[in-house]
Amino acid sequence: MASSLPMKKTWTRHVVSALELDGLKTAINVSVKEEKAAFDSKAANSLVKQLRANFAAGKTRSYDWRMGQLRGILKILDNHESEIVAALRSDLSKPVHEAFINEIINLQKSCKLAIKKLKEWMTPEKVPISLALKGSAEIVPEPLGVVLIISTWNFPLLLSLDPVVGAVAAGNSVVLKPSELAPVTSSLLAKLVSQYLDRSCVRVVEGAVPETTALLEQKWDKIFYTGSGRIGRTVMAAAAKHLTPVVLELGGKCPVVVDPDADIKVTARRIAIGKWGCNNGQACIAPDYIITTKDFAPKLVDTFREVLQQIFGRSPLNSKDLSRIVNSNHFDRLTKLMDEDKVSGKIVHGGERDKTKLKIAPTIFLDVPHDSLIMNEEIFGPLLPIITVDKVEDSFDLINSSGRKPLAAYLFTSNEELKKQFVASVSSGGQLVNDTVLHVAVQELPFGGVGESGMGSYHGKFSFDAFSHKKPVLSKY
Repeated sequence: MASSLPMKKTWTRHVVSALELDGLKTAINVSVKEEKAAFDSKAANSLVKQLRANFAAGKTRSYDWRMGQLRGILKILDNHESEIVAALRSDLSKPVHEAFINEIINLQKSCKLAIKKLKEWMTPEKVPISLALKGSAEIVPEPLGVVLIISTWNFPLLLSLDPVVGAVAAGNSVVLKPSELAPVTSSLLAKLVSQYLDRSCVRVVEGAVPETTALLEQKWDKIFYTGSGRIGRTVMAAAAKHLTPVVLELGGKCPVVVDPDADIKVTARRIAIGKWGCNNGQACIAPDYIITTKDFAPKLVDTFREVLQQIFGRSPLNSKDLSRIVNSNHFDRLTKLMDEDKVSGKIVHGGERDKTKLKIAPTIFLDVPHDSLIMNEEIFGPLLPIITVDKVEDSFDLINSSGRKPLAAYLFTSNEELKKQFVASVSSGGQLVNDTVLHVAVQELPFGGVGESGMGSYHGKFSFDAFSHKKPVLSKY
């Protein structure tokens, strides 16, 4: 969800003005007032019945229908870039370059790959069998049926439509529930999906807890959820009533191990971009804490100070390159982590905050206690603790001691043996050596968690597979 491109790159294709934001909000509010109707369990049941009837009629199975939906998503991105950037700016104060790199460009890549590979993905796979069986065998990918996708707020475009790419490529009917915490983007998605995709088979349901609850009461052929582990448990419990399979894209505390032999400037910059240049730390794969040696930690802190000033200037709260905290509840949660007695004196950089703007500056802590709040819950914000050890090899036991497997784990080193030890010792959803977060942009790699960080995976062909049943077919001569 991020790139190692310089944060100060100037984007000139679109300038998001206050007038654009106000116009977008007004248009969406008018639309909502005109079309808003109560969405309860009865309405949800009716919607699922309609979609299931259209799926049963075979409408979504053809190559042409699937291509039509994928091209429709691309048209949304091509024809409405300004509106998308303005919506992301309104909901999250997301910088323009972040909106393009992390959301629009990544989604375009996903769509274009699916369009290029769709015929290949749909083709049954021939399987060699024993001559004694006198027949042939193949694995036929077939769509699951009617699927529910529940998205989240931190990357409200990408994490809504990227799973939809896989679902429609696989030939399913889809209901998308965007996050109510990114209301402008949610309403824009509802409008554009209805305009560019087949409404008889692909629908968007807006709302909050009541609407989500009504949807979860229905029988689905798969539920794909992105968000917190707490809500993930609720989703899984609801799915269990119907034996519905789930993909849960959750999170966790993603560690960064820094070997003193790593290039300190490159390391600090790549961690900074992956942390604060990725929605100001509000990302499931953002670095959550650093582990390095006692001797190396002060040097790393000094380098971070230089890098952060280069990226965000001397007054980061006024920087247009720093996203805001999504709402006051999350702001208060983060300030509680910062202000805990055993932690507040450990700040070695940053700490500035402005509740009126919902902004918190990049903040670094050194040697916070292991039993502090900040070390026992996912931070999901601009706070970065540094934990020190005597030897870098001790980091792996420290990570594993929590008993929870992170969504991502990062290592900076030039030592091949240390890398091998890291891969062998640390269990996580994904791993990246000598950078952060970029693995999610590689369509050839599956993205997903393990244990409490999630189950199932997607991206590229893995998205198609996530929404397909691999049906074995044996034919006798």
